[in-house]
Amino acid sequence: MMWTLHCTSCAYGAPGDRLASLCPDCAQPLRVEYRTAVPRSAITAERSLWRYEAALPLAAGEARVSLGEGMTPLLEAPALAAEIGVRRLWIKDEGINPTASFKARGLMMAVTRAKALGLPGVCVPTAGNAGAALAAYAAAAGMRCRIYAPVTTPPPILNTIRAFGAELELVEGHIGDAGKATLAFATASRYFNVATVREPYRVEGMKTMGYEVAEQLDWRLPHTIIYPTGGGEGTIGIWKAIDEMLQWGWLPAGTARPRMVIAQAAGCAPLVQALQSGADRATPWPDPTTHASGLRVPGPLGDRWVLRTIRESGGDAVAISEEGIRGDTFHLASRTGIDAAPEGGAALAALRQQRAAGLIPADAEVVVFNTGSGASYRW
Repeated sequence: MMWTLHCTSCAYGAPGDRLASLCPDCAQPLRVEYRTAVPRSAITAERSLWRYEAALPLAAGEARVSLGEGMTPLLEAPALAAEIGVRRLWIKDEGINPTASFKARGLMMAVTRAKALGLPGVCVPTAGNAGAALAAYAAAAGMRCRIYAPVTTPPPILNTIRAFGAELELVEGHIGDAGKATLAFATASRYFNVATVREPYRVEGMKTMGYEVAEQLDWRLPHTIIYPTGGGEGTIGIWKAIDEMLQWGWLPAGTARPRMVIAQAAGCAPLVQALQSGADRATPWPDPTTHASGLRVPGPLGDRWVLRTIRESGGDAVAISEEGIRGDTFHLASRTGIDAAPEGGAALAALRQQRAAGLIPADAEVVVFNTGSGASYRW
Protein backbone atom coordinates (compact mmCIF):
# COMPACT_ATOMS: atom_id res chain seq x y z
CA MET A 1 0.00 0.00 0.00
CA MET A 2 1.21 3.49 -0.85
CA TRP A 3 -0.33 4.87 2.34
CA THR A 4 -0.42 4.15 6.07
CA LEU A 5 -2.84 5.13 8.84
CA HIS A 6 -1.87 7.23 11.85
CA CYS A 7 -3.81 8.50 14.84
CA THR A 8 -4.33 12.25 15.02
CA SER A 9 -3.81 12.23 18.79
CA CYS A 10 -1.50 9.35 19.82
CA ALA A 11 1.32 7.20 18.42
CA TYR A 12 -0.89 4.46 16.93
CA GLY A 13 -0.18 3.49 13.33
CA ALA A 14 -1.40 0.76 10.98
CA PRO A 15 -0.98 -0.40 7.37
CA GLY A 16 -3.29 1.19 4.84
CA ASP A 17 -4.82 -2.04 3.57
CA ARG A 18 -7.10 -2.74 6.51
CA LEU A 19 -10.60 -1.69 7.47
CA ALA A 20 -10.20 1.39 9.62
CA SER A 21 -12.43 3.32 11.96
CA LEU A 22 -11.31 5.30 15.02
CA CYS A 23 -7.99 4.72 16.74
CA PRO A 24 -8.27 1.50 18.82
CA ASP A 25 -6.05 3.03 21.54
CA CYS A 26 -7.62 6.46 22.12
CA ALA A 27 -10.80 6.55 19.95
CA GLN A 28 -9.65 9.62 18.02
CA PRO A 29 -9.76 9.94 14.20
CA LEU A 30 -7.14 8.32 11.99
CA ARG A 31 -5.28 10.13 9.22
CA VAL A 32 -3.93 8.83 5.91
CA GLU A 33 -0.23 9.46 5.28
CA TYR A 34 1.62 8.65 2.06
CA ARG A 35 4.88 6.71 2.02
CA THR A 36 6.52 8.84 -0.67
CA ALA A 37 6.10 12.35 -2.02
CA VAL A 38 3.67 12.79 -4.91
CA PRO A 39 5.11 15.08 -7.60
CA ARG A 40 2.93 17.79 -9.10
CA SER A 41 3.68 16.26 -12.50
CA ALA A 42 1.47 13.31 -11.48
CA ILE A 43 -1.62 15.51 -11.88
CA THR A 44 -3.53 14.44 -14.97
CA ALA A 45 -5.70 16.38 -17.41
CA GLU A 46 -8.91 14.76 -16.16
CA ARG A 47 -11.67 17.29 -15.45
CA SER A 48 -12.66 15.94 -12.05
CA LEU A 49 -10.96 15.55 -8.68
CA TRP A 50 -9.52 12.31 -10.02
CA ARG A 51 -6.84 14.41 -11.72
CA TYR A 52 -5.20 14.03 -8.26
CA GLU A 53 -5.55 10.24 -8.20
CA ALA A 54 -1.83 9.80 -7.37
CA ALA A 55 -2.51 11.56 -4.04
CA LEU A 56 -5.61 9.55 -3.14
CA PRO A 57 -5.93 6.19 -1.34
CA LEU A 58 -6.61 3.96 -4.33
CA ALA A 59 -4.45 0.87 -4.71
CA ALA A 60 -3.35 -0.58 -8.05
CA GLY A 61 -6.17 -2.54 -9.67
CA GLU A 62 -8.91 -1.05 -7.49
CA ALA A 63 -11.87 0.57 -9.24
CA ARG A 64 -13.01 4.08 -8.42
CA VAL A 65 -16.64 4.84 -7.70
CA SER A 66 -17.18 8.17 -9.41
CA LEU A 67 -19.95 10.43 -10.67
CA GLY A 68 -17.68 13.19 -12.01
CA GLU A 69 -17.20 15.05 -8.74
CA GLY A 70 -14.82 17.94 -8.11
CA MET A 71 -13.10 20.64 -10.18
CA THR A 72 -15.86 23.02 -9.16
CA PRO A 73 -15.56 26.64 -10.28
CA LEU A 74 -13.66 29.28 -8.33
CA LEU A 75 -15.62 32.39 -9.24
CA GLU A 76 -14.29 35.86 -8.61
CA ALA A 77 -16.76 38.30 -7.02
CA PRO A 78 -15.34 41.82 -7.54
CA ALA A 79 -18.51 43.66 -6.52
CA LEU A 80 -18.67 41.82 -3.19
CA ALA A 81 -14.95 42.36 -2.69
CA ALA A 82 -15.38 46.11 -3.13
CA GLU A 83 -18.42 46.18 -0.87
CA ILE A 84 -16.72 44.28 1.97
CA GLY A 85 -13.37 45.98 1.47
CA VAL A 86 -10.91 43.30 0.38
CA ARG A 87 -8.69 43.37 -2.69
CA ARG A 88 -9.96 40.14 -4.26
CA LEU A 89 -12.66 37.64 -3.33
CA TRP A 90 -13.46 34.27 -4.88
CA ILE A 91 -16.39 31.95 -4.18
CA LYS A 92 -15.64 28.24 -4.49
CA ASP A 93 -19.03 26.85 -5.52
CA GLU A 94 -19.42 23.27 -4.31
CA GLY A 95 -23.14 23.25 -5.06
CA ILE A 96 -22.57 21.95 -8.59
CA ASN A 97 -21.10 18.65 -7.38
CA PRO A 98 -23.16 15.44 -7.79
CA THR A 99 -26.06 15.59 -5.28
CA ALA A 100 -25.42 19.34 -4.98
CA SER A 101 -22.82 19.63 -2.22
CA PHE A 102 -19.19 19.22 -1.20
CA LYS A 103 -20.15 15.96 0.52
CA ALA A 104 -19.81 14.19 -2.84
CA ARG A 105 -16.02 14.40 -2.56
CA GLY A 106 -15.73 12.63 0.77
CA LEU A 107 -18.47 10.06 0.29
CA MET A 108 -17.02 9.12 -3.10
CA MET A 109 -13.73 8.22 -1.39
CA ALA A 110 -15.40 6.37 1.50
CA VAL A 111 -17.54 4.27 -0.85
CA THR A 112 -14.56 3.57 -3.12
CA ARG A 113 -12.64 2.16 -0.13
CA ALA A 114 -15.67 0.24 1.18
CA LYS A 115 -16.17 -1.36 -2.25
CA ALA A 116 -12.48 -2.28 -2.47
CA LEU A 117 -12.63 -3.88 0.99
CA GLY A 118 -15.65 -6.00 0.04
CA LEU A 119 -17.93 -4.67 2.75
CA PRO A 120 -21.63 -5.60 2.72
CA GLY A 121 -22.99 -2.07 2.92
CA VAL A 122 -22.51 1.50 4.11
CA CYS A 123 -24.38 3.69 6.56
CA VAL A 124 -24.21 7.25 7.84
CA PRO A 125 -25.94 9.75 10.12
CA THR A 126 -26.70 12.95 8.26
CA ALA A 127 -28.02 16.46 8.56
CA GLY A 128 -28.90 16.07 4.89
CA ASN A 129 -26.22 16.45 2.25
CA ALA A 130 -24.00 13.58 3.40
CA GLY A 131 -26.96 11.24 3.19
CA ALA A 132 -27.80 12.30 -0.34
CA ALA A 133 -24.19 11.85 -1.42
CA LEU A 134 -23.82 8.44 0.22
CA ALA A 135 -27.07 7.23 -1.32
CA ALA A 136 -25.86 8.22 -4.78
CA TYR A 137 -22.41 6.68 -4.49
CA ALA A 138 -23.73 3.49 -2.92
CA ALA A 139 -26.11 3.17 -5.87
CA ALA A 140 -23.22 3.72 -8.28
CA ALA A 141 -21.20 1.04 -6.45
CA GLY A 142 -24.08 -1.43 -6.26
CA MET A 143 -23.86 -1.44 -2.46
CA ARG A 144 -26.58 -1.52 0.16
CA CYS A 145 -27.02 1.69 2.10
CA ARG A 146 -28.86 2.85 5.20
CA ILE A 147 -29.12 6.48 6.30
CA TYR A 148 -30.31 7.97 9.58
CA ALA A 149 -31.49 11.58 9.45
CA PRO A 150 -33.28 13.94 11.85
CA VAL A 151 -36.94 14.52 11.05
CA THR A 152 -36.06 18.23 10.65
CA THR A 153 -33.83 17.54 7.61
CA PRO A 154 -34.97 19.62 4.59
CA PRO A 155 -37.53 17.57 2.60
CA PRO A 156 -35.81 18.05 -0.80
CA ILE A 157 -32.71 16.34 0.60
CA LEU A 158 -34.75 13.50 2.12
CA ASN A 159 -36.50 12.99 -1.21
CA THR A 160 -33.12 12.85 -2.96
CA ILE A 161 -31.99 10.12 -0.55
CA ARG A 162 -35.14 8.11 -1.26
CA ALA A 163 -34.74 8.58 -5.02
CA PHE A 164 -31.38 6.77 -4.96
CA GLY A 165 -32.94 3.75 -3.27
CA ALA A 166 -31.26 3.99 0.13
CA GLU A 167 -33.00 2.81 3.28
CA LEU A 168 -33.91 6.00 5.14
CA GLU A 169 -34.65 6.06 8.87
CA LEU A 170 -35.90 9.31 10.39
CA VAL A 171 -35.06 10.00 14.03
CA GLU A 172 -36.24 12.53 16.56
CA GLY A 173 -33.63 15.01 17.71
CA HIS A 174 -30.42 16.11 15.96
CA ILE A 175 -27.54 14.51 14.08
CA GLY A 176 -26.03 13.29 17.34
CA ASP A 177 -29.13 11.17 17.91
CA ALA A 178 -28.90 9.92 14.32
CA GLY A 179 -25.26 9.07 15.02
CA LYS A 180 -26.17 6.84 17.96
CA ALA A 181 -28.70 4.96 15.84
CA THR A 182 -26.18 4.56 13.01
CA LEU A 183 -23.50 3.23 15.35
CA ALA A 184 -25.88 0.63 16.78
CA PHE A 185 -26.92 -0.47 13.30
CA ALA A 186 -23.33 -0.66 12.03
CA THR A 187 -22.29 -2.79 14.99
CA ALA A 188 -25.12 -5.26 14.35
CA SER A 189 -24.92 -5.35 10.53
CA ARG A 190 -21.20 -4.95 9.68
CA TYR A 191 -22.12 -2.05 7.40
CA PHE A 192 -19.26 0.46 7.16
CA ASN A 193 -20.14 3.54 9.26
CA VAL A 194 -18.83 6.48 7.24
CA ALA A 195 -19.82 9.22 9.69
CA THR A 196 -17.61 12.32 9.61
CA VAL A 197 -14.00 11.41 10.58
CA ARG A 198 -15.13 8.06 12.02
CA GLU A 199 -13.13 6.61 9.12
CA PRO A 200 -10.05 8.18 7.47
CA TYR A 201 -11.13 8.32 3.84
CA ARG A 202 -13.74 11.08 3.63
CA VAL A 203 -11.06 13.63 4.55
CA GLU A 204 -8.97 12.37 1.62
CA GLY A 205 -11.76 13.24 -0.78
CA MET A 206 -12.34 16.58 0.93
CA LYS A 207 -8.70 17.62 0.71
CA THR A 208 -9.01 17.93 -3.06
CA MET A 209 -10.77 21.25 -2.47
CA GLY A 210 -7.42 22.58 -1.24
CA TYR A 211 -5.57 21.24 -4.28
CA GLU A 212 -8.13 22.84 -6.57
CA VAL A 213 -7.98 26.28 -4.95
CA ALA A 214 -4.19 26.35 -5.29
CA GLU A 215 -4.27 25.14 -8.89
CA GLN A 216 -7.07 27.53 -9.88
CA LEU A 217 -5.05 30.41 -8.39
CA ASP A 218 -2.03 29.37 -10.48
CA TRP A 219 -0.31 27.60 -7.58
CA ARG A 220 -0.59 30.22 -4.89
CA LEU A 221 -2.72 30.51 -1.79
CA PRO A 222 -5.07 33.25 -0.54
CA HIS A 223 -4.59 35.19 2.67
CA THR A 224 -7.74 33.65 4.21
CA ILE A 225 -10.01 30.70 3.50
CA ILE A 226 -13.46 30.83 5.08
CA TYR A 227 -15.29 27.54 5.42
CA PRO A 228 -18.73 26.88 6.98
CA THR A 229 -18.11 24.11 9.48
CA GLY A 230 -20.31 21.55 11.22
CA GLY A 231 -18.42 18.27 11.53
CA GLY A 232 -15.19 19.79 10.25
CA GLU A 233 -13.98 17.39 7.55
CA GLY A 234 -13.82 20.10 4.89
CA THR A 235 -11.72 22.41 7.06
CA ILE A 236 -9.24 19.72 8.09
CA GLY A 237 -9.16 18.29 4.58
CA ILE A 238 -8.13 21.63 3.05
CA TRP A 239 -5.44 22.10 5.72
CA LYS A 240 -4.14 18.59 5.06
CA ALA A 241 -3.91 19.41 1.35
CA ILE A 242 -1.92 22.55 2.12
CA ASP A 243 0.50 20.51 4.26
CA GLU A 244 0.94 17.98 1.46
CA MET A 245 1.42 20.58 -1.28
CA LEU A 246 4.12 22.31 0.75
CA GLN A 247 5.86 19.04 1.66
CA TRP A 248 5.73 17.71 -1.90
CA GLY A 249 6.88 20.90 -3.60
CA TRP A 250 3.64 21.70 -5.41
CA LEU A 251 3.85 25.31 -4.18
CA PRO A 252 6.74 27.78 -4.51
CA ALA A 253 9.24 27.84 -1.66
CA GLY A 254 8.23 30.30 1.03
CA THR A 255 4.51 30.17 0.21
CA ALA A 256 2.58 31.49 3.22
CA ARG A 257 -0.21 29.35 4.59
CA PRO A 258 -3.70 30.91 4.66
CA ARG A 259 -5.66 31.70 7.79
CA MET A 260 -8.42 29.12 8.19
CA VAL A 261 -11.61 30.78 9.44
CA ILE A 262 -14.66 28.66 10.17
CA ALA A 263 -18.25 29.88 10.23
CA GLN A 264 -20.80 28.32 12.57
CA ALA A 265 -24.39 29.16 13.44
CA ALA A 266 -24.92 31.09 16.67
CA GLY A 267 -27.51 28.46 17.61
CA CYS A 268 -24.93 25.66 17.34
CA ALA A 269 -21.37 26.91 17.82
CA PRO A 270 -19.40 24.36 19.86
CA LEU A 271 -16.13 25.02 18.01
CA VAL A 272 -16.45 28.80 18.38
CA GLN A 273 -17.05 28.37 22.09
CA ALA A 274 -14.07 26.03 22.48
CA LEU A 275 -11.71 28.32 20.58
CA GLN A 276 -12.76 31.39 22.54
CA SER A 277 -12.36 29.59 25.87
CA GLY A 278 -8.93 28.20 24.98
CA ALA A 279 -10.12 24.59 25.18
CA ASP A 280 -8.58 21.79 23.13
CA ARG A 281 -11.93 20.12 22.59
CA ALA A 282 -15.55 21.18 22.23
CA THR A 283 -18.32 20.77 24.76
CA PRO A 284 -21.45 19.39 23.05
CA TRP A 285 -23.99 22.13 22.33
CA PRO A 286 -27.10 21.42 24.44
CA ASP A 287 -29.89 22.61 22.14
CA PRO A 288 -28.69 23.01 18.53
CA THR A 289 -30.96 25.24 16.46
CA THR A 290 -30.29 26.66 13.00
CA HIS A 291 -31.98 26.50 9.62
CA ALA A 292 -28.52 25.82 8.10
CA SER A 293 -28.83 22.10 8.69
CA GLY A 294 -25.22 21.35 7.72
CA LEU A 295 -24.09 23.47 10.67
CA ARG A 296 -26.39 21.72 13.16
CA VAL A 297 -23.67 19.44 14.59
CA PRO A 298 -23.62 19.80 18.39
CA GLY A 299 -20.71 17.47 19.18
CA PRO A 300 -18.27 17.09 16.26
CA LEU A 301 -16.08 14.02 16.59
CA GLY A 302 -13.21 15.83 14.87
CA ASP A 303 -13.31 18.78 17.28
CA ARG A 304 -9.67 18.49 18.43
CA TRP A 305 -8.43 18.19 14.85
CA VAL A 306 -10.44 21.23 13.72
CA LEU A 307 -9.29 23.34 16.67
CA ARG A 308 -5.64 22.44 16.01
CA THR A 309 -6.12 23.43 12.37
CA ILE A 310 -7.53 26.84 13.25
CA ARG A 311 -4.77 27.55 15.76
CA GLU A 312 -1.94 26.33 13.52
CA SER A 313 -3.19 28.65 10.77
CA GLY A 314 -3.63 31.69 13.00
CA GLY A 315 -7.28 31.56 12.04
CA ASP A 316 -10.57 32.09 13.83
CA ALA A 317 -14.09 30.77 14.40
CA VAL A 318 -17.14 32.99 13.96
CA ALA A 319 -20.74 32.48 15.09
CA ILE A 320 -23.41 33.91 12.78
CA SER A 321 -27.01 34.71 13.76
CA GLU A 322 -29.94 33.24 11.87
CA GLU A 323 -30.71 36.70 10.50
CA GLY A 324 -27.12 37.09 9.38
CA ILE A 325 -27.15 33.71 7.65
CA ARG A 326 -30.41 34.47 5.84
CA GLY A 327 -29.30 37.95 4.84
CA ASP A 328 -25.96 36.95 3.40
CA THR A 329 -27.33 33.82 1.72
CA PHE A 330 -29.66 36.10 -0.24
CA HIS A 331 -26.89 38.65 -0.74
CA LEU A 332 -24.44 36.06 -2.08
CA ALA A 333 -26.99 34.69 -4.53
CA SER A 334 -28.40 38.01 -5.68
CA ARG A 335 -24.99 39.65 -6.18
CA THR A 336 -23.22 36.76 -7.91
CA GLY A 337 -25.79 34.40 -9.46
CA ILE A 338 -24.46 31.53 -7.33
CA ASP A 339 -27.30 29.45 -5.86
CA ALA A 340 -26.02 29.74 -2.31
CA ALA A 341 -26.92 27.38 0.51
CA PRO A 342 -27.35 28.82 4.03
CA GLU A 343 -23.90 27.52 4.93
CA GLY A 344 -22.42 29.64 2.14
CA GLY A 345 -24.29 32.64 3.49
CA ALA A 346 -22.78 31.99 6.92
CA ALA A 347 -19.29 31.98 5.38
CA LEU A 348 -19.88 35.31 3.63
CA ALA A 349 -21.19 36.79 6.89
CA ALA A 350 -18.04 35.56 8.63
CA LEU A 351 -15.90 37.38 6.07
CA ARG A 352 -17.90 40.54 6.69
CA GLN A 353 -17.34 40.25 10.47
CA GLN A 354 -13.63 39.47 10.13
CA ARG A 355 -13.07 42.43 7.84
CA ALA A 356 -15.03 44.81 10.09
CA ALA A 357 -12.93 43.69 13.06
CA GLY A 358 -9.69 44.37 11.16
CA LEU A 359 -8.66 40.70 11.19
CA ILE A 360 -8.53 40.59 7.39
CA PRO A 361 -6.61 43.48 5.81
CA ALA A 362 -7.89 45.54 2.91
CA ASP A 363 -5.23 44.16 0.55
CA ALA A 364 -6.16 40.54 1.30
CA GLU A 365 -7.18 37.87 -1.19
CA VAL A 366 -9.93 35.67 0.24
CA VAL A 367 -11.66 32.43 -0.77
CA VAL A 368 -15.15 31.78 0.62
CA PHE A 369 -16.72 28.36 0.23
CA ASN A 370 -20.34 27.88 -0.71
CA THR A 371 -20.67 24.23 0.26
CA GLY A 372 -24.01 23.36 -1.32
CA SER A 373 -26.89 24.36 -3.52
CA GLY A 374 -29.64 26.58 -2.19
CA ALA A 375 -32.17 24.49 -4.12
CA SER A 376 -31.77 21.71 -1.55
CA TYR A 377 -33.25 23.99 1.13
CA ARG A 378 -36.28 25.37 -0.69
CA TRP A 379 -39.68 23.73 -0.35
